[in-house]
Amino acid sequence: MEKPSLIASDVDGTLLSTPTDLSPRTVDVVDSAVTSGVPVVLVSGRPPRWIPQVAEQAGLDGYAVCANGAVLYDIGADRIVDVHGLMDPAQLATVADALDHVLPGCHLGAERVGTHALDDDLRNFVIETGYHNPWGDGEGTHAPRAEVLGHAAVKLLVSHPKMTSAAMAKAAREVLDSHVDITFSTGGGLIELAAHGVTKATGISAVAERYGLTSEATIAFGDMPNDVEMLRWAGHGVAVANAHPTVLDVADEVTAPHHEDGVAQVLERWF
Repeated sequence: MEKPSLIASDVDGTLLSTPTDLSPRTVDVVDSAVTSGVPVVLVSGRPPRWIPQVAEQAGLDGYAVCANGAVLYDIGADRIVDVHGLMDPAQLATVADALDHVLPGCHLGAERVGTHALDDDLRNFVIETGYHNPWGDGEGTHAPRAEVLGHAAVKLLVSHPKMTSAAMAKAAREVLDSHVDITFSTGGGLIELAAHGVTKATGISAVAERYGLTSEATIAFGDMPNDVEMLRWAGHGVAVANAHPTVLDVADEVTAPHHEDGVAQVLERWF
């Protein structure tokens, strides 16, 4: 493609060279792109509260798409500027009941959103006892299931200690595919459910519209199934070599793995 006018990148397993850090090479090319007037947008399954630590490393203060497209976050202003597809308690309860039938033994977590990335007045991430986070970060406020499902959420997370994420997603789609969007960003027994039609593609499309740009002018990078719609939407979709097979299948190009600065290797063609 020609020089892109908008750059969208997944974070974990794509832009980050380690679980927590950007490489100096990636920081340099991101800075070159922004300096030349091309916005770089973090597009992540992460909630807003996880974005500032990455944005600070990258020197970014524009928009970030969070929670797989449900939340648009203004990094510089530390402000949630848009929320799409809130699932209300009734919908969450219906979904949970269906999951108990096809994924017996599963445990739930609910991701909520306030007005800022860190909102002390809202318990943004509530989990029931037994919920397992594959990243082992110890996040979450423990609560009974009634509390987990009792408030509107942008994302419902489902963990199972004895299943892969792919197997969980397959089983959940058999009963819920027309009601919610189901994806995953790790293979370690965790799936992510959002309101139907809310994806990373809808999130980055909203950002492009704010900038007056098109999908054809956008380059997007990703590695996991929650990136598939975004790579399809972009004019040029790039998978890192460590990507899930479903991402490799839809990508226009495959670059080096994240730990070898695959995103930077592509962007250095123009910046």
